[in-house]
Amino acid sequence: MDRATELKQHLAVIDTAIREAASNCGRNPESIQLLAVSKTKPSSDIQMLHALGQRSFGENYVQEAVDKIHELQGLDIEWHYIGHIQSNKTKLIATEFDWVHTVDREKIASRLNDARDGDPLNILIQVNVDLAETKSGVSPTDLKALAIAIWKLPHLKLRGLMSIPDPVSEDDLQRAHQQLKGLFEEIKGDHPTPEIFDTLSMGMTNDLELAISEGSTMVRIGTALFGARAPKETL
Repeated sequence: MDRATELKQHLAVIDTAIREAASNCGRNPESIQLLAVSKTKPSSDIQMLHALGQRSFGENYVQEAVDKIHELQGLDIEWHYIGHIQSNKTKLIATEFDWVHTVDREKIASRLNDARDGDPLNILIQVNVDLAETKSGVSPTDLKALAIAIWKLPHLKLRGLMSIPDPVSEDDLQRAHQQLKGLFEEIKGDHPTPEIFDTLSMGMTNDLELAISEGSTMVRIGTALFGARAPKETL
């Protein structure tokens, strides 16, 4: 089987899974966006998926992503940065990406704001819902203060929340997703322009159905779409 056919089949399986999960909980499948996690995958894979209608791609490694962005600049791709943000990479991230999912500190938000030119950068706050020591993210108790700080930055647009809970039991994952949904509703209620606070990014290959049932509007899928990854990868 050639690579294009393989990717087409994988995309169809994921699309069906999203639609079935949405139907099972009475949601409109069109309200759930697939983010294709394309880190370490070649530009050719992204180009093939783009030809199949996929438009949103998530990258973790800044320089690798920038190389792909430049190579594929003729395509109407929405680029999402979903990796850890180092202070010395904020200018590149702010310049090259359309979305940043992993903002968890006011310092990082401020640096992204200062480096952004043109349309506001779409921002998700990463929340460490289970307070895992190995995970990045703002604590739930500090979330509102960070959201308020971002609202004041003119070149950023706060669109929602994301989380990467530890892959433990399904009950623990469900609690983590429920907690993030509750925090999302709380922040949306306080948001000065709540209509743009519309994105709840949670759920990956192994918990897609559960995340959708708990209100996810964006699922981040890598393994099921592109195939197995190197051991160091986590999304």
